[in-house]
Parts: sequence; structure tokens; C-alpha cells
Amino acid sequence: MSIKQNLNNIKSQLPEHVTLVAVSKTKPVSDLMQAYEAGQRIFGENKIQEMADKWETMPKDIQWHMIGHVQRNKVKYMADFVDLIHGVDSLKLLKEINKEAIKHNRVINCLLQIKIAKEDSKFGLSAEEAKTVISSDEFSELKNIKVIGLMGMATFTDNMQQVENEFKFLKYTFDDLKLKRLDNFNLETLSIGMSGDYPLAIDCGSTMVRIGSSIFGSRNYN
Repeated sequence: MSIKQNLNNIKSQLPEHVTLVAVSKTKPVSDLMQAYEAGQRIFGENKIQEMADKWETMPKDIQWHMIGHVQRNKVKYMADFVDLIHGVDSLKLLKEINKEAIKHNRVINCLLQIKIAKEDSKFGLSAEEAKTVISSDEFSELKNIKVIGLMGMATFTDNMQQVENEFKFLKYTFDDLKLKRLDNFNLETLSIGMSGDYPLAIDCGSTMVRIGSSIFGSRNYN
């Protein structure tokens, strides 16, 4: 099937309250433009330089989401255009994003990444660490970031019961933290679910899914 057909097929399955991020990492602009012409306006990239290059050449009504692990020294390259940063896993990173956002006179939306997987390779804060961050005086002073939700990545496994348990834990954490409201902290978005597990993620409360290979086909990392 074509990218347009794949996209329309997935969109037809998504409830109205669920936002689709088309994960376009490693894919050429021509592929992204096929999705754009089919109506997609939100794209997710995991390398800042690649995202910046695509932003330069593509239409300016696109929302760019940074979905990969973020190195603090790279924030400056996306601070003027990024719409949402998914993988924020430390107060130090929030401070860096805030610093760069000030330079561009804007507020950058962020999701806190909560570690829900068993693998050591996955990044993220524990639920308790997230509470500590948002309760700190340092966090309350960050006026140019806004934490609008949480994201998480489940363990890479065929055991869907384990994945479901991890998703449900993140939803529980989301509901718990949602009770706290600050000028720069107001949880609305729960970003869980990818090509292989997004229907389950939606059942567990996801409001944003990150889908790549089911839209664009498998990736070539060579």
C-alpha cells in the first residue's frame, strides 16, 4: 500500500481524542511530503540535525516533535521551531530547553519521559523522580517551558501482558501527577504506543501514538 493508504487506514482506526505522530526518522523528504499531501501535519524525528534539515525545506504549517533522546548541547538547534519535545528525562535538560526558549522568546512544550520498561537501555525518570522534579523550586522558576504530558516506551517484548502492565502503570502515574497544576505544568497528553502496540496503548489511555513503519514501511539504517 502507498503511504497515503497506510496513513488513511491508521487514521480511520484512531479515536478522535488520539493524536497521530508520523515517525519519519531516516525517511526522505519525498516520503514525508506524500504524508503531508495526505493531510498529515505532525512528524516525529529522533535526530535533531535531521529534523532541522527537514524543517528548513518543508512547509511551515508542520508541527515537529523530537521523540528521541535529547543531548543538552543539541537543544539550541531546534529551539526556534520544535513544537513538542517528548523525551525529557532530567531537570538539567528542562533548564537547558528553558534557556534556549528564552533566546527565541517562546515557550516550548515538553513531555516528561517516565521509565516503564525493564531494559537498561531505555531512558526516563521514575515516578518518584518526576514528582521530585516538579515539586522543586528550580522547576517552578522555568517560565519558558511547559510540561503538558508524559511519555513512555514499553519493554521490547512479545509478552503483551507485560506491555499492558507497563502502559497501565504510566496511566496511573499520569492520573496521579495530573492533580498537580502549575503555570508550567498541566498534564493533558499521554504519549504511548507505536506501530506494534498502539491499539493496546489506546485501550490503556494513550492520547498520542507514535507510528512510523506502519506508515512509511521498514527503515533502512545502513
